[in-house]
Amino acid sequence: MNWWQKLKKNTLARLGALLLLVFYLSVIAADFVAPYDPYASQPDGSLLPPTQIYWRNPAGQFDPHIYPTTQGPTDLQTGDRKLNVDRQKPSPLRLFVQGSAYKLFQIKLPLPKWEKGKQQKWDQVELFGGIPSNWHLFGTTGEGKFNLLGTDEQARDQFSRLVHGGRISLSIGLVGIAISFPLGMLVGGISGYFGGWIDAALMRLVEVLMTIPSIYLLVALAAVLPPGLSTGERFLLIVLITSFIGWAGLARVIRGQVLSIKEREFVQAARAMGAKPLYIIIRHVLPQTATYMIISATLAVPGFIVAESVLSLIGLGIQQPDPSWGNMLSLATNASILVLQPWLIWPPALLIILTVLAFNLLGDGLRDALDPRSLQR
Repeated sequence: MNWWQKLKKNTLARLGALLLLVFYLSVIAADFVAPYDPYASQPDGSLLPPTQIYWRNPAGQFDPHIYPTTQGPTDLQTGDRKLNVDRQKPSPLRLFVQGSAYKLFQIKLPLPKWEKGKQQKWDQVELFGGIPSNWHLFGTTGEGKFNLLGTDEQARDQFSRLVHGGRISLSIGLVGIAISFPLGMLVGGISGYFGGWIDAALMRLVEVLMTIPSIYLLVALAAVLPPGLSTGERFLLIVLITSFIGWAGLARVIRGQVLSIKEREFVQAARAMGAKPLYIIIRHVLPQTATYMIISATLAVPGFIVAESVLSLIGLGIQQPDPSWGNMLSLATNASILVLQPWLIWPPALLIILTVLAFNLLGDGLRDALDPRSLQR
């Protein structure tokens, strides 16, 4: 039984892979999936609860619709907020409706721009212009706004912000391992292959980095960042910080594997044929650790996601008005919102939990499927 067949038979691993596929496809096409602009405020729509759906019209026919809802007065005695519902203007709910314009799959990257005699600035460089469109996955064809998860204190649609916020929260893990894993592999490979004083020096550096409490380092470094940084700048800095402290443990494990791999016949043959050490490490030694790397990468992504969420939660990560799951969860520090507007708290918290769980389930499935002992059966 090959590893792919074994993986397909693992129900939990398939569940984790399916969840991740849905999440990543949703955030890639966030402009299409989200019904509204995540930065646009709705008139008199602050802190609205999830919109109630009416499935049948007055004639009893199946016709999903909503009614325009706005913020009403607050009862000074009980503190309850009343809503103004205009039942004279039903707004039908439909799939594939036209709405605000956007560019699907538009790709922009924040890159530094240097100007002589001026302070360094960051520009949004457009790598792909995107596909112009104004179609959305779902929405209304009337005046009413369909707020699937309610609105926040700025009257912005919570579901739209949640989908767009996933772009940062989900991509930060992939970018993080793309930086930290090659570094950890290379340092571990060089340390294990050469040995001697090179091994001793690199391992002492690794041990120093492993003794640094990662979350405290993140908080300390994020706290001293200069004010006024854009979301793009903070995103890159968070990735660099988390990647800097994330490669040490991997380098130590790779070093142990290389110590045994370098004595095998194919490595000895390459050395006898005059191959250079760096070529042997990259071409012959490190590929033998691919199984461990795939599993480790899958299990490491949640750490980057949680790190970003924690920093944004305490106000040191992605800043408003740009959404991320972490800064959307920061509203949990307000007790009144936690009690009166729970729809602002539970969705981002649940998505973070499900994402971490999905990566762990997939990683466990890959570990079982790629286990050399199971492949020999």
